[in-house]
Amino acid sequence: QVQLVESGGGLVQPGGSLRLSCAASGTFLSIYTMGWYRQAPGKQRELVAAITRGGSTNFTDSVKGRFTISRDNAKNTVYLQMNSLKPEDTAVYCCNAEFTSATAQFNVWGQGTQVTVSS
Repeated sequence: QVQLVESGGGLVQPGGSLRLSCAASGTFLSIYTMGWYRQAPGKQRELVAAITRGGSTNFTDSVKGRFTISRDNAKNTVYLQMNSLKPEDTAVYCCNAEFTSATAQFNVWGQGTQVTVSS
């Protein structure tokens, strides 16, 4: 069974930084796009940032210039570095990845990690 496990969430003051990690485990051949999504209370889930296996990235406008996404293909891990955090960044952040196995392509979601930006 393929799993994604996130870590690195927590409480941080406005202007602070956090680094989220998401590690994949299980049996698979390859991971294509990996991404971070977030959902705040009462709001729709939104894509925050994504990165392809080759390193191409895209970000939602509200985090451009503040967040960076990277991945270590050898470790099957994706990272989200969040700087200059704002209260409106408060949300549950979930990792998503596109996998291929010998017989299928499929998406997997992590369980989510809470990020709270508050003074």
